[in-house]
Amino acid sequence: MYLATTGRRDAPPRPTGARRRVPGTVLVLGTVSLVTDVSSEMVTAVLPLYLVLGLGLSPLQFGLLDGLTTGATALVRLLGGAGADRGGRHKQVAGLGYALSACSRLGLLLAGGATGWIAGALAADRLGKGVRTAPRDALITLHSPPEDLGRAFGTHRAMDTTGALLGPLAAFALLWATAEAYETVFAVSFCVAAFGVLVWLLLVPGRPRDRERPRDQKRAQGPGETRDPGRTQGPGEARGPRRAQGPGRSRDDLDAPSKTPVAPRARGGLLAVPRSPAYRRIVLCAALLGAATVGDSFLYLLLQRRLDLDATWFPFLPLGAAAVYLLLAVPAGRLADRLGRRRPLLYGHGALLLAYGLLLAPVPGAAALVGVLALLGIFYAATDGVLMALTGPFLTEGRPAGGLAVVQTAQALARLGAAVAFGAVWTASGPETALVAAFLALAAALVCASRLLPAAPERTRP
Repeated sequence: MYLATTGRRDAPPRPTGARRRVPGTVLVLGTVSLVTDVSSEMVTAVLPLYLVLGLGLSPLQFGLLDGLTTGATALVRLLGGAGADRGGRHKQVAGLGYALSACSRLGLLLAGGATGWIAGALAADRLGKGVRTAPRDALITLHSPPEDLGRAFGTHRAMDTTGALLGPLAAFALLWATAEAYETVFAVSFCVAAFGVLVWLLLVPGRPRDRERPRDQKRAQGPGETRDPGRTQGPGEARGPRRAQGPGRSRDDLDAPSKTPVAPRARGGLLAVPRSPAYRRIVLCAALLGAATVGDSFLYLLLQRRLDLDATWFPFLPLGAAAVYLLLAVPAGRLADRLGRRRPLLYGHGALLLAYGLLLAPVPGAAALVGVLALLGIFYAATDGVLMALTGPFLTEGRPAGGLAVVQTAQALARLGAAVAFGAVWTASGPETALVAAFLALAAALVCASRLLPAAPERTRP
């Protein structure tokens, strides 16, 4: 059964276009992500300055510290997703991840400059993010209609990016007001993160109601269909197993085989993943495209070198890309729901390819700055939530978080390898050679993905 719901027999026609509303649960999840990202980005924006300039760590030490914690995050996603699927504990597991990240801010505040304690706090923050990501995205999938998944993920990512924009601004405002007192930033960040955990506990629902029904009720409905759990049978209605009659369907249609593909039920152990060939192609394409995706920090460094930008302005470069992402995340999600999620995902990586080309082309520095930041924003708007929306219909019933976690982990590990390879080529042969290699690799990955990515499954239309 796909992670979807269809209308009951007595339900009014489903609104279309702009009249459809984003589910309330998605808005609550977006609010928690916004608050948590304000807290997270406050720390992320000042951390390089604090560690390298404040504590005297070398760039190599900082890079190793960041790389190790990032790698651990990718692997923990699998455990977080699989653990959340056992018993449908998506809210509990994701809440644990948010709480762990909040406690890490307190760890930074109490570390007092001790490198070991700082490393532990950073690891706790990344582990918390790894644990919560897949269960949170699974909740979006479970609480959203399948035809609106792109819109739902786009709305969530837009709210998340709003926090990413506000966090650095708040951090640098605090540093300016307190004469560079980093401890004040960490303390305020902890309070903001604790508020996000409180919102999660009070407002985020658990499993959808239709997934808490007795098993005998579930067996009485057809694939891909749901029935109102509170509806009682009226006089004259048969009490045997019966499919719900959707709008515009005759009774004869109920006896015909459903045209909606049926996703396999979860089998196997803790880390079992869907066996669908289409799902496996998505995982492969996520890894292929991730292996050709250069980290944002490298692109910002290339811009800084090209423009000879003062180091004071460097932390503000991500804000330009985040602003474009914020503006386009929801429209990109709507477009993906209309055109199919496969093409926007490919177009988004095409925008990243253009960003690589723009850095290689002999264009004025200002044009390169505006163009690269805009293309990076387009890339994230057309790929981040869209990839999860593309994966949603192919997930196994009962294993949404585990299935999403595998896709996210494959992508994260591939990007980590791409960052290491890009840095190695940069060190050995220079940044231009590394960028040319990344351009060719992404072009090849796009050709492969265009042939491998599946289209969304066809659904029965009323």
